[in-house]
Amino acid sequence: MSPRAWIAFAAVSTLWGIPYLFIKVAVDDGVPPAFLAWVRVLLGGIVLLALAWSAGVLAPLQGRWRWLSIFAVVEIVIPFPLIAAGEQHVSSSLAAIIVAAAPLFVALLALRFDDDERVQGSRLGGLLLGLAGVVALVGIDATGSREELIAAGAILLSAFCYAVGPMILKRRLADLDPRASMGGALAVAAVLLTPPALVAPPAAAPSGEAIASLVVLGVFCTAAAFAFYGALVAEAGPGRALVITYIAPVVAVALGVAILGERPGAGAAAGLLLILAGSWLATGGRMPPGWRWPVATRARRDAPKARRERRTPAPPSHEPACLTAPDGG
Repeated sequence: MSPRAWIAFAAVSTLWGIPYLFIKVAVDDGVPPAFLAWVRVLLGGIVLLALAWSAGVLAPLQGRWRWLSIFAVVEIVIPFPLIAAGEQHVSSSLAAIIVAAAPLFVALLALRFDDDERVQGSRLGGLLLGLAGVVALVGIDATGSREELIAAGAILLSAFCYAVGPMILKRRLADLDPRASMGGALAVAAVLLTPPALVAPPAAAPSGEAIASLVVLGVFCTAAAFAFYGALVAEAGPGRALVITYIAPVVAVALGVAILGERPGAGAAAGLLLILAGSWLATGGRMPPGWRWPVATRARRDAPKARRERRTPAPPSHEPACLTAPDGG
């Protein structure tokens, strides 16, 4: 895989692992979910559209607004407010772990929309294992109240949306510059989220921490993350891009524990392991073609050369023995 794809992979894995922390900070400060999502996509859309305009890559959006709008609804308008609403009642760590179930939905959707991806054998076992992880997660860690159960269901619906979004991106929008396509989608999402944001604005002025969280969510976790994600899908394909799902929840859980003092319970720990293992198996049980760690790739490339050097005898030395012998002390 190219260095550009590796950079995009590292960036997206990090930038989509940290939003749960900042969403939790904002909603706990009283920022309504719809308003939070609106500010986030508005800031992200302004940044990306400005970059796309300066690069002169907006023209290809003509005639593509229908699919951009569908992508925006599935990938942004539905999941962003749902995750924020869910985090009013569950921890950021739990939200991130539930979203990690997205590859399981990809495996299910492939049964209908991708004939080449038949879920059977170990992949079927992985699907069942991941679903068991979701059940363990929701059944153990999200049954403290009715509100927690509803919140977990809302976040699980967001995970389903995150499985559908890349399919649309792959089939209809992958040829566009990611700054233009993602900026256009965020602009559509901002328009659609304006009415609910105006209906339920914050009851009081947000604190400095909440405002900083909104800025980070808009500029970094939305504008930068979506730009890198679009580049990753275009460079490596949606199947390989899906591997970020294995990294982002680990980042989110680590931040929740370190900064917010969250303590994931037994259900969260079991659910995370089962979901990640099940997702891994359900999507093939291996790293997709092209995902090779740079060090391992370099080692494999250099191995034949090393073997040849071992088989080639060293030329005889013409130096005096006193210069080549080890020190006698």
